[in-house]
Amino acid sequence: MRAITYDRTGDSSVLALTEREKAEPGAGEVRVRVVVSGVNPTDWKSRAGAGARSGDFDEPKVPNQDGAGVVDAVGEGVTQFSVGDRVWLWDVAFGTSIGTAQEFVTLPATHAVALPENATFDDGASLGIPALTAALALAANEKLPGRLSPGSLEGRVILVSGGAGAVGHAAIQLATWAGATVISTVSSDEKAELARRAGAEHILNYTTDDVAAAVKKLAPKGVDTIVEVNLQANAELDEKVITRGGTIVSYASDGDDRVSLPIGPAMGRNVRLRFLLTYTVSDDEKQDAIASVSEALAAGVLGAGEETGLPITRFALAETAAAHDAVESGVVGKVLIDVAE
Repeated sequence: MRAITYDRTGDSSVLALTEREKAEPGAGEVRVRVVVSGVNPTDWKSRAGAGARSGDFDEPKVPNQDGAGVVDAVGEGVTQFSVGDRVWLWDVAFGTSIGTAQEFVTLPATHAVALPENATFDDGASLGIPALTAALALAANEKLPGRLSPGSLEGRVILVSGGAGAVGHAAIQLATWAGATVISTVSSDEKAELARRAGAEHILNYTTDDVAAAVKKLAPKGVDTIVEVNLQANAELDEKVITRGGTIVSYASDGDDRVSLPIGPAMGRNVRLRFLLTYTVSDDEKQDAIASVSEALAAGVLGAGEETGLPITRFALAETAAAHDAVESGVVGKVLIDVAE
């Protein structure tokens, strides 16, 4: 089979198109014919050496955490899937040497989730890290149940920072589905249109609007949860608009690992600050997030494509290096790799 591999950390030039043998599934595993592979910032960061030792590896690695495809073979003890089932995949490369940038991937059956007939492979490959992060962030408020469902956020006001990003897009879709009033911030009219298509009720341009004043007008008591893409830049704003007992969830960094927080006002309102990395949450949290995303997907709520507010930029498998570069450069929307020929 064809696969993209790299045997050392570095820039995208370390990625190479190679031939590898397909692995047979063992007990509790499935083999999936990957149709589409999704690229996230964590993929290029891992390839570049973040979070792991830099240098040469003992064995080549295949990049990319997310994807969607068709079950090709089933290992002993697997009862939830049959050959031919359509699935989406999550956390494939975490803690392993294999990712979805290859024609076939063998992985634990628990890391595959049924893809409903109403969802495309593009939809499935766009879930994983972005949608699970969004679901985890929206459920992080201590006053809410761990699993999202229709009505579970009824009466809540959610502020989604960076609503045109992949996580922001999923957070808008999920929060709207769950009944929340959604406010989103963006940096341009073009991104405002994407947030609108995702379902945001109120959209503010942080380059031209007085966001704090506008949010306070929309939510006089403050917002319940902030899904925050850039805490370093927005900490002061977040403190101004969060409600008493509200939760700020930070899931990304702009590269600066330090942030200054206004402690006194936050203490006075018993504000909770949650740092979130989807890979390392508890099993219960992850399973609740998967269930939430699966239910929303089946309901036709989650989706990728221009019409949903998440435009797609496509690459061929041999162009995986260019796909990584596109994500690193901050391309708007979702970067997908067509694996199946």
